[in-house]
This record gives sequence, C-alpha cells and structure tokens, in this order.
Amino acid sequence: MKAVLSKETGGPETLVVENIEAPTPGKGEVLIDVAACAINFPDTLIIRDMYQFKPPRPFAPGGEISGTIEALGEGVEGFAVGDRVICGVGNGGLQEKVAVAAARLFEVPEGIDLVQASALLMTYGTTIHGLKDRGDIKEGETVLVLGAAGGVGLSAVELAKAYGCHVVAAVSTEEKGEVAKQAGADEVVIYPRAPFDKDTSKQLANDFKAAVGPNGADIVYDIVGGDYSEPALRSIAWEGRFLVIGFPAGIAKMPLNLTLLKSCDIRGVFWGAFTAREPEKNNANIAELFDLWKAGKINPLVSETYPIDRAHEAIAKLENRGAIGKLVVTMD
Repeated sequence: MKAVLSKETGGPETLVVENIEAPTPGKGEVLIDVAACAINFPDTLIIRDMYQFKPPRPFAPGGEISGTIEALGEGVEGFAVGDRVICGVGNGGLQEKVAVAAARLFEVPEGIDLVQASALLMTYGTTIHGLKDRGDIKEGETVLVLGAAGGVGLSAVELAKAYGCHVVAAVSTEEKGEVAKQAGADEVVIYPRAPFDKDTSKQLANDFKAAVGPNGADIVYDIVGGDYSEPALRSIAWEGRFLVIGFPAGIAKMPLNLTLLKSCDIRGVFWGAFTAREPEKNNANIAELFDLWKAGKINPLVSETYPIDRAHEAIAKLENRGAIGKLVVTMD
C-alpha cells in the first residue's frame, strides 16, 4: 500500500511516498480502507518535531481519516466489515490502510459523503467542545472568531450560529471574508498581517470593538494567537470567555490586567486530551454534530482535494496559511 512518510525532520518537501506493507488489525482493532485524510495544523508541526507528540520515524502524518472497515480484529463488537467510519488517529492517516482501535471509531450516517466526513472530527469536534464545554455558550451571545475562514474557524462560525449567536468573523482577506459570510457570519473584520506596532494593534482593537458592539464579545474564539490575541481580548465583554485554541501566529503574551478590568476568563481548549479523559462526553458531542449536519445547520467545507502523491502540497498550503476550509487527501 502507498504511504506518505516522514523520514527526516523538516517541512512538507521532506515527505516521501513509498509502498509499505499493510497493517494487520490486532485485538480490539479494525483495518480501515482509507477513503480520505483531512489535513490539519498539527500535520505541519509533527513533521518538524514541533508537536506535543513525536512518533518514531518513519511515520505517516495525518490525524483524521474516513473510510470503510475492511477487517475486524479479535473481540471487536458493534462494527462490521463494510461500515463507513471516521476516526482520529493522531498520526498515520496518510496511508491507504490503517489499523486502529475500534473504540476510536464513529459511524458515518447514510447520505454523508466520506470525503466531506473526513473534515468533521478534529475541527468541529474541537469547536463543539470549545464553545459548549469550555465557553458555556448561550443563545443571543456575541462570538468573535479569529482565523474564521480555515477549517476550525468556519466550524466556529457555523456552530455559533447554530446555537443562536451573533458572529463576528475576523480574517486576513476579502475573499476569506466572503467565505465566512456564506457560512453565516453577521459581521467581518479584515485584519492586517502581523507583526503589529502599537498603533496597528490599537486600531485592530478598535475595529474589533466596533464590530462586536458596545457590550463586547461574550466569547473570543482564538485560533490564531500572536499579535492578534491582545486586540481581541480588549474587545471582550464583562465576564467574557477568551478561548485559546491554537497559535500558528505565535504564542501571545497577554496583559493580565485586562482580565481584571473585564472580569473575564482565559480558557484553554485541548480537545485531544478531553477525548481521552471524557470519552462519553466527546461521543455525545460527535453525535450532536451529525444531528446538526443532517438538520442542515453545519456543512463542512472541503475546498480542495489532493491525491496521495501530492499530499505534501496540501500540508505546504496549510502551513503557508493559504487554505480556506479544509484540504483533504484522497486515496483513490
């Protein structure tokens, strides 16, 4: 079978496609014939040894997959050969077949395309946990989403709208702003590219304040970090919740006096750890996502697909912040 392998530390250009032996499912595992592997920001980090987890080389990047069960290992119950599933695998998804614990699978309902389904788990799973479990989201609140045109950002726009909120999408280009509007954003802020000087930071804070309104943002959903975080924090509401999702623009240094002045919270959102610590709550969240999808309230955007031989291009495009929605590698 084909696999995209990281054999040395480096960027997407270091990845190679080779034929390797297909895995055999062990006890409690299934073998998945992979249909698609969605690309996520951790894929850009793990190949550079910059992620929390450093698998031994050679390894395949790719943290979430969709596909069809090809074989069952010993003791597997509740699934059958031919079932269509999605799964978070951490790494190893960029190969044609994957052996994975059955406990990590979610069955894909009929009528949902497997390629599009591959874009659901990490993005919408992170966001439903962030908004509900960490953000205590309530109908009628105002939500400011930074990086609102990427996979996670669009999931935040759609879910916040599904929960009855007013959504302000912050993006880097007019094109991305239009995509965010199509996903349901009520207002759009176009921000400049960092680094910011003091005046630029102050202007962006004023732009955020004007967009979220005089009461401020009840929730700030920060996928970007860096120089963008402090201006967003300055626009937060009294007792608002600032949710830290990721920091492709760098780890922000926040003036904590603002948390006192606004009586607000800065809360981390670590979906991966949540899935391990509270699997039943995560399972309920994923089931809710499929219900919202079937109800037409969310619709994951796959903007581009790549064959496995060009997987490095997808990772490079995401790393360069050129992606809108999700980029997906297909195995066909």
